[in-house]
Amino acid sequence: MKIAIVDDHPMIISGIKNILSDRSDIVFTGTYTDGKELLDGLKRELPDIVLLDIQLPDKTGDRLLLELLKKFPGLKIIALTNFDSALYVSNMMRNGAKGYLLKNANKATLIQALEQVYRGEEYIEPSLQERVELITEGVNRTLASKFVLTTREREVLQLIVNGFTNAEIAKTLFLSVHTVENYRDNILLKMEVKNTAALVKKALMLGLAE
Repeated sequence: MKIAIVDDHPMIISGIKNILSDRSDIVFTGTYTDGKELLDGLKRELPDIVLLDIQLPDKTGDRLLLELLKKFPGLKIIALTNFDSALYVSNMMRNGAKGYLLKNANKATLIQALEQVYRGEEYIEPSLQERVELITEGVNRTLASKFVLTTREREVLQLIVNGFTNAEIAKTLFLSVHTVENYRDNILLKMEVKNTAALVKKALMLGLAE
């Protein structure tokens, strides 16, 4: 398991390395003190997991997270912070973080988080998990209620998500291409997005398509 650490407090970095020093299966690919150092370092060697402090001096955690995943899509990121805000956890996880860990976590918790994320699972501090689930359910209900699609629009949306062109959708649903174009425009308007890529992402997030 290859790990990189980014934190603007050297003592935090040293502490994590000391905690994990007896784990022969863990290799540190680099330690960084800000977002720029991290981005430069990842170009040289890519770890499996990044322990990311979300209070860096040059970039906020949510902005850096999106930038990292855009440049390195397969990277697994665990947010490392003192913030025990369930709303912030929900936001980070929704934007692609695989874990959320408080800096006062003990060794067992740190190892559990790393192992779960390494296996492709997610990890959230147990003390925050229930609060995050309540927020996520509320947000999803609110968002989903905004986008009321007709049965036909849902059919068209599912085919768009499946990668069908307008002509293919028209043939599948026995409609004219012009009618499909109108449906597509209406769906984009209702979903408050400007292009197909954003539409697909939002539809999947809200569970409006599979």
